[in-house]
Amino acid sequence: MDEDLLSELLTPLRLHGVFHSRWSAHAPWGVAGERENCALLHYVQEGECTVELPEVPEPVRLRAGDLVVFPHGTAHRLADRPGGPTVPLASMLPRREPGAVRTVEIDGPGEITTMLCGGLHYDGAAAAPLYQALPPLLVLDRELLERQPLLSGTLDMLAREWAGGEPGAALVALRAFELVFVLALRVALSDLDTPVLHALRHPGISKALLAVHTRFAEQWTLESLAGEAGLSRSAFAASFRELVGEAPMRHLTARRMQEAARLLKESALPHSRIAERVGYRSGVGFHLAFRQWSGQTPGEYRRSGGATAGGALTAPQV
Repeated sequence: MDEDLLSELLTPLRLHGVFHSRWSAHAPWGVAGERENCALLHYVQEGECTVELPEVPEPVRLRAGDLVVFPHGTAHRLADRPGGPTVPLASMLPRREPGAVRTVEIDGPGEITTMLCGGLHYDGAAAAPLYQALPPLLVLDRELLERQPLLSGTLDMLAREWAGGEPGAALVALRAFELVFVLALRVALSDLDTPVLHALRHPGISKALLAVHTRFAEQWTLESLAGEAGLSRSAFAASFRELVGEAPMRHLTARRMQEAARLLKESALPHSRIAERVGYRSGVGFHLAFRQWSGQTPGEYRRSGGATAGGALTAPQV
């Protein structure tokens, strides 16, 4: 896997806040969480539990030492067993603001499950298109974590800091959860069987992806990207769509719009210069593409400080 391409996936996330909690739940128990506007992770310290979500046909069983990551904050059910009754997460943790720390205890007659949970907030507009292609959940089992001493050691430190109540423990935990998130994504992309991983490992598609993510201002066409990958036009288009989940030119547009959104938010460059920076020769073409992608004109987006009209960013079909 190309390390530059991996950095392009992880670097733009810009984590800016973490809510985290420690759960001690005795069976029977079940919690249903709605979709969150952040990434989520659960680390099982003791016992077992089950994760269920609509996108995955079978329940996922987690055991002590397992870590599960939800890159997009996908709604899911967490319980001692599949199919059992649940209560809304909001009723147990009504306010989950970045920087807050909570402890949740659920009484019951059955076996205990202890977990560390975190919600990591990031700038959705800055997330790379490749990040948006990640699956709804990534499971790193205990055996995999044991081969990653930095990741497993950070998780162990989180558990000790929480129990010890040392000075500065809350701040240490916030930074540690950020590290866990980035390390977990790196491990998942290196070791798990996901379509994005296949794309990063494919000798031709990975070259095209690196070009799209680092040289997006160039005047790419489907033919020239296929040439970068060393594939025929038809083979490249089919392989790219299969591995990445969208057409090559749509992915390129998303990467360009992502950079345009960053420049609109963080710089005072005129729209014409931003259009040039992201590969548009026509200001009108840039204006139309950005509006279709974000639901706002570049001017509206800049005046709103980067808030999108509909709350979701989508690239236009090309």
